[in-house]
Amino acid sequence: MKVEAIPIPDLARAEARLPRWMFAWAGLSVLVALIIGQGRISGSLALGAAIGILNYYWLHEAVAAVFIAERARLPWVLVIKFVIRYPIAFGLVYFFYRTGWLPFMWIMAGLFVPVAGVLTESIHQICQGFHQAQE
Repeated sequence: MKVEAIPIPDLARAEARLPRWMFAWAGLSVLVALIIGQGRISGSLALGAAIGILNYYWLHEAVAAVFIAERARLPWVLVIKFVIRYPIAFGLVYFFYRTGWLPFMWIMAGLFVPVAGVLTESIHQICQGFHQAQE
């Protein structure tokens, strides 16, 4: 079996599609919860998805900045975002866990929206590879 590297423009397109997949999964899950009449569940899913997507953006920003060779030092705002992202996420989740305002289990499910986005992009890449192999 021959393994080929993915060309850089394809990686950039895949990276650009990831947030769209995440927002699509978040929107779909919230919409389904609203349609079936579960307002608290939809709120929980929205909160978890927002935390997960924000975490993805901040992590992506930090990793991208690390790989920029021209900078000797990272901007302090970026460092602060990297350091506080988990305390903010844990604090929000813990607050809603303790108060019971939103169902905790569904907040946790919303945190997996970035995983769903990555899996969707993986399936997209596999399908593209099969399509290109048939040509």
